[in-house]
Amino acid sequence: MTEEPGRRERKKAATRRHIADTAREMFLERGFDAVGIREIAAAADVAVTTLFSHFPSKEALAFDEGQKREDRLVQAVTGRGAEQTIPDALREHFRAVVEDFARPAAVTFWRLVDDSPALREYASTMWQRHEDALTTVIAADLGLPKSSTTCRAFSHYVLGVYPLAREAPDPMAAVDEIFDLITPGWIEIDVSGFHGAARTGPEPYHGAESS
Repeated sequence: MTEEPGRRERKKAATRRHIADTAREMFLERGFDAVGIREIAAAADVAVTTLFSHFPSKEALAFDEGQKREDRLVQAVTGRGAEQTIPDALREHFRAVVEDFARPAAVTFWRLVDDSPALREYASTMWQRHEDALTTVIAADLGLPKSSTTCRAFSHYVLGVYPLAREAPDPMAAVDEIFDLITPGWIEIDVSGFHGAARTGPEPYHGAESS
């Protein structure tokens, strides 16, 4: 009997979660570089091919929530209120994000990242993908090309909130300080009568282009 699509997807999601949780525990216990893919697969009781069907690399195992993080970032723009500006929506989003930074598990995880050149490089690439996705959705909202310097620059500074807030003594205050700096520049934007006061009805977001 063929499994229903919904049940099959739930099983796949559960397997993915189990593999990621197993890998995370091993990384935290022994260090990222000391753990091999075959060891993770064995500990999770899955085939190596199954592991790779869910995660393209060992680094992706550590950052298994990367795509969800990007989706939430994009949703902060596309799902904001009719009278809410993009900077205000993103400030609200990042204030929610940094609440997680103080959790012991988050502190331990980022210490793991800081100790691994491979994870630092992967994180840098991931932030760039998030930046590209944010640029794409903001450009669509403003009716500008994705190559717009205005959108690219704004997205670049917004994504800088992640590392700066994480390293700050008071992450929440850091978020507000950063957005207090970049919001005035946004208010000066004037594209085809758009002044950043409210949304103009963005085109559907189709994701950042692959690098």
